[in-house]
Formats: sequence, C-alpha cells, structure tokens
Amino acid sequence: MKLLHTADWHVGRTIRGHSRADEHRAVLGEIAGLAAEHEADVVLVAGDQFDTAAPSAEAEQIVYSALLDLARTGAQVVVIAGNHDNPRRWGAIAPLLTRSDVHAAATVRRPDDGGVVTVTTRDGEAARIALVPFLSQRSIVKAEQLMAHDAGANTSHYAERCKLIIDALTADFAGDAVNVVLAHLTVTGADAVRGGGERAAHTIFDYFVPPQAFPSTAHYVALGHLHLPHRIAGPAPIWYAGSPLVLDFGEAERDDKAVLLVDVAPDTPARIAQLPLQAGRRLRTLRGTLDDLLDRRDEIDPEAYLRIVLDERPRIGLARAVREEFPHAVDVSIAADRDASRHPVERRDVHGSPHDLFARYLADHGGTDDALTALFARLLEEEHAADAS
Repeated sequence: MKLLHTADWHVGRTIRGHSRADEHRAVLGEIAGLAAEHEADVVLVAGDQFDTAAPSAEAEQIVYSALLDLARTGAQVVVIAGNHDNPRRWGAIAPLLTRSDVHAAATVRRPDDGGVVTVTTRDGEAARIALVPFLSQRSIVKAEQLMAHDAGANTSHYAERCKLIIDALTADFAGDAVNVVLAHLTVTGADAVRGGGERAAHTIFDYFVPPQAFPSTAHYVALGHLHLPHRIAGPAPIWYAGSPLVLDFGEAERDDKAVLLVDVAPDTPARIAQLPLQAGRRLRTLRGTLDDLLDRRDEIDPEAYLRIVLDERPRIGLARAVREEFPHAVDVSIAADRDASRHPVERRDVHGSPHDLFARYLADHGGTDDALTALFARLLEEEHAADAS
C-alpha cells in the first residue's frame, strides 16, 4: 500500500499583501500529479488546509478542488482540521466530501463515532486511520484546573489527555490492516526551525506531546503543524510532511519542500521517501547597498520574493528606487545598526508573532515572566478560538 502524506497548505496566505493563490493552485496540482504518478492508495492531509478560520471564496475553491483532484487519482483522501482551520466549516462540508472518497474529520471523536476511519484501496487492502484534529487547551484543560495547578501541571495534563485520546483511538490497531495515526500536534523532538508564521501560542511548551504518546502498533504517524519535513524518533515512524510552499521569510532559506511517499504493508515496515516539490516562488533575504545588489542582479532569482535589508543611509525615494530595480521586493528596510546610528531614538522591529513581540516587551520592562507568558498564550488562544467560532 502506498500512502501520500501532505500538510499545512495554508491556502489564503499572502506575502506582504501579495496573493499566493496561483502558487497554491500550482503546487496542489503538482501534489495531485505525484499521487497519480506513484499510484497512491491513500492521501493523508494533516491539517491547516486554510490559513484562516474565515477563508475567502477563492481559498475554499482552491482547497476543495485540490481534494477532489486528489480523489480523482483513485486514492482515498483523508483530511483533518488544524489550528488554522474552522472545525464548523469542515463539519458542514464533510458529508458532501464523503461522496467523493474524501473523508474529513473536524473534531476529535470516539472510535465508533468517526474517530477512526477504515478505507479500502483499489486492490482490496485496508488502512485503519486514527484521526486527531487539532486540540486546543480550551478543549482539554478545564478552567478550574487552570486555577488549581501550576503551568507545569497543566502542560502534563494536556500531554496526558492527548495520550489517552490516542490510546483510545488506536486500541484496535492489529495486524490485519495498515495502521495510521493522522494528527495535527506539536511533538517533542520536532525541528525548532518551524518558520512559516505558525502561531507561537500553539507551539510553546503547553502544547508539547511526547512521541511516546503514539503506539508501536502504528505503521506510520502522519503529522501536520510544523512547516519543515522531518522525522521524530519514537516507537513508530513519526513524520512531519511540512508545508508545500515556503510561507514566510522565517523559513526562506530552507527549500526542502516535499510530500512524503510511504510504502507499507501490514507485515512490512514503512519505507518513506521525500518527493521534492518544485512549484511556488522562493523567498530570499538580500543585504547590502543598492549598488551592491545591482552588481549581483544576475545571481538573484528573478521570480523570487525578496526581503531587502539596505546597509546605507535612509533617503527619500530609496525604497521606491529599490522596488523599481527589483519588482518582487516585498519588504525593504534599513539595517538596524545603520538606522540606529542615524536615529538616537531606537526604532524596534515590529515583525514577528504576537508571542515574540510580547517576549520583547517583557524583556524591555524588567525581564521574562513564565507565568505571565503562559497567561498571554492562553488569552491569545481564546482569541483564536473565538475567531474560529
């Protein structure tokens, strides 16, 4: 049996206001082509298909068309909601998708109520798939427990509850089928260079789950949430597929975008291959004076989105001059040390996740405070949960 594992499409994401819809259409078409070329039996889509809980009509058209294109290859498609997705929207569309061999899970459910799906391939082989859509702190840790325990106890409780859920969903894993866990989680040991603007409130210690939460009876654990493809050491093959596009400059120099092809049988260990993806523009950070950059123009990918950091004095019209020479420059700034030499009043970089910006604020006002940082993360989570509903 062949499984194709993809995740974190983030359709609807822009880059400094520039639409990436055409890139998403291209890369998702490339993934469907790989599914057909390698005759995938099951396609696993591990969450964050959308970038926001309220996607545009264009984003919905791209995602749903991509899922149907994958199903048209003859594969069974199984998709779960991530922390950027709206579970209510997935719950609403799921009955329609099922009629096209696309099985969608919006929330964690009991094994006998949709929490485990068994699909049969074209050759009559069975895959048993435990579904773990994203679980927020709100859905696991009760308010009274937040009041009664310290942050460490709450972290442990989240991980323990996740393990209990996974145990229940995988209790019937046996040797008569290929057993898979499809989850949207942050697993300890994951690549810290996650990039892509993933919400810090959903990747800090409160959301860490140990790899030992997954059983050795699983032939494969397909993860979404972090944006670089990599393996986690554990009792089963545990992999993040990563995002198919480079999503922001935090991961701009990492071009190892891929989908994962898993060749496995009930009595045969999984063999995993990374299939590189070519579609989508690259993101590059360039530093130097404008004259330096013009001298290096031939070395610069003309289609790449550029972040340009200038090592020269600010002057009127400088940013416009840069964009005239480099039309794909989406971010133009003066190097911090150059800017500071001209302006006695410090000008702070306002880029970064809310969690990063809050950490900088604390550092400027007396140092870090773990309890306050944890409280901020929970308040931010409540805001995102309110947006999703």
